[in-house]
Amino acid sequence: MSATPTHIPPSSASLSTPAALWRLKPFVRPIIWRLVGGAGSALAAAILALMIPMVLEQIVRGLGAETVNIGLIVGGAAVVLLLGLGEAAMVWLRRWFVLTPATEVEFRMRSEIYARLQTLPVAFHDRWQSGQLLSRMMQDIGLIRRWIAFGLILLVVNVLTIIIGSVLLFQWHWMLGTIFLVTGIPMWIQGFLFEKRYGALARQSQDQAGDLATSVEESVHGIRVLKAFGRGKHALSRFSRQAETLRETELSKARAVGTIWFWLDLMPQIAFGLSLITGIWLIWQGAIELPEMFAFFAMATVLRWPIESIGFLFSFMLDARTATDRVFDIFTETNSITDPENPVHIAEPRGELAFENAHFRYQDAGASERDLLDGIDLVLRPGETMALVGLTGSGKTTLTTLPARLYDVTGGRVTLDGVDVRDLPLAELRTHIAMAFEDATLFSASVRENVLLGRADLDPHSEEGERVMRQALEVAQAGFVDTLPEGTETIIGEEGLSLSGGQRQRLALARAVAAAPKVLVLDDPLSALDVDTEALVEEALRHVLAETTALIVAHRPSTVALADRVALLESGRVTAVGTHAELLKTSSHYRHVISSLEAEEAARTGTIPIITDEMLAAEAPATKAQAAEDEEVQA
Repeated sequence: MSATPTHIPPSSASLSTPAALWRLKPFVRPIIWRLVGGAGSALAAAILALMIPMVLEQIVRGLGAETVNIGLIVGGAAVVLLLGLGEAAMVWLRRWFVLTPATEVEFRMRSEIYARLQTLPVAFHDRWQSGQLLSRMMQDIGLIRRWIAFGLILLVVNVLTIIIGSVLLFQWHWMLGTIFLVTGIPMWIQGFLFEKRYGALARQSQDQAGDLATSVEESVHGIRVLKAFGRGKHALSRFSRQAETLRETELSKARAVGTIWFWLDLMPQIAFGLSLITGIWLIWQGAIELPEMFAFFAMATVLRWPIESIGFLFSFMLDARTATDRVFDIFTETNSITDPENPVHIAEPRGELAFENAHFRYQDAGASERDLLDGIDLVLRPGETMALVGLTGSGKTTLTTLPARLYDVTGGRVTLDGVDVRDLPLAELRTHIAMAFEDATLFSASVRENVLLGRADLDPHSEEGERVMRQALEVAQAGFVDTLPEGTETIIGEEGLSLSGGQRQRLALARAVAAAPKVLVLDDPLSALDVDTEALVEEALRHVLAETTALIVAHRPSTVALADRVALLESGRVTAVGTHAELLKTSSHYRHVISSLEAEEAARTGTIPIITDEMLAAEAPATKAQAAEDEEVQA
């Protein structure tokens, strides 16, 4: 399925309501004839209902004749019965035409939005609350489906019914028809004013519902934190304020609907009263007869429901327009990370990863702020393991997002085997590069499915799939999975919260290893492991990384020991590259970073920092030349 439907017009608040709803055309086109059939059935039902007053006129004439015409009365009653049955049949046919196709539209829209969310860059998800996306995916699309199946057809048919019925009213007397027509003018004026007010309230309400959904989601995901800090009442208070704001908006909507309903109910009553007075006068003048008067009011009664329904259907249409705007907020979002027009392919990747004067800044960064990554030059040779170290805020994690194009550089480039990663198809690039994050995210699926997530080429339950999964679990020291209730088929709870932090990290690491990439990017994937488990994982990783290029963000001295070389990141720039021993001798800032890492590790484990003679000797440069080199690096 494509990421977006074809020919989607841009979303704009300046669009009229019909133009805004017309954007649904790509989704509705496959079922357009079913909708036409539904509208035709509904219109046929309305016409049959409008024919009943004309038959009733003939029955009343038969009753008022000097000699009662029994045949006319019985025949007329039979015709009324048939017309009623026909109307009921047409109503059933309308539902048959539209209900199932409308659910197909709902399905396609949800699928398109989900596909779109998968293709939009991480920067988009950084800006959007998950509750807002969820409310659009579920609430807004459901509302659009109901409007297509019910509101759209009834609005069109009821307007046509009012027009046809109003014309028919003139056949009995022009004065009665004019009264009925003129008294409808205030309703259309109020309808125009209603659209302006209700449209804004509808958008406000749906946005607030999205915020409320976000609060619920955050509270559920963070329930352990709220309980641990005793902040349940605080969260409830915040939620109550948001819920109260939404309630006030809904009350404003209800008052707006109440106002339009007032006019829709009042004006027909006035029309009935004026028509009754006028009709009596016309009968007295001999301009019309009693059967015609009876038929007129029967027709007006038939028109009463279509007239009164206009308020509800109009508000329904405005809700659907707002829901459409909210859905198209996602469809029209610019996707800056896409496949290249002229893709380049790497037949046999070697795994050389290079950053060439790479710059990066977030979109919302001020013009006066410096780039978060400010000219990175770094080359990882094929099969090399490089540790990336630096103080908090130096840009380490941001750097790791660039190779797989989670973000794109804003200057310079990142290359894989000499090819700019932006020239590679995204699917191919992300088979060559795999990632494991410090904050391990797992999905509500089995252990097997989580570990083999990056191996679309494998059947998870095949012998090869079993072998790859077991090897990855062994590297990650994740043997605990066999103690789970159903082993590797155990369904992990939402986001893996049923597992410990260390268990989640090991499964995330196993997932990255199972992908068998040429380049492995690890953002401190062992931070939640105990010392003994970490040592076992590091030993196993040495064998895996022997033929894989690896970039590892190191927050522990033990992780640095995995690397062939170390890159020192300082204020968004690589200021030194070398082996651990070389940097200890040549860079005072590196010694400061390592000392900070050891202090953090000691605080975490309750051990005494290990300070080697080499580090002590390196604390004070032995020569003026060494001191000068340190100053140059600092500069």
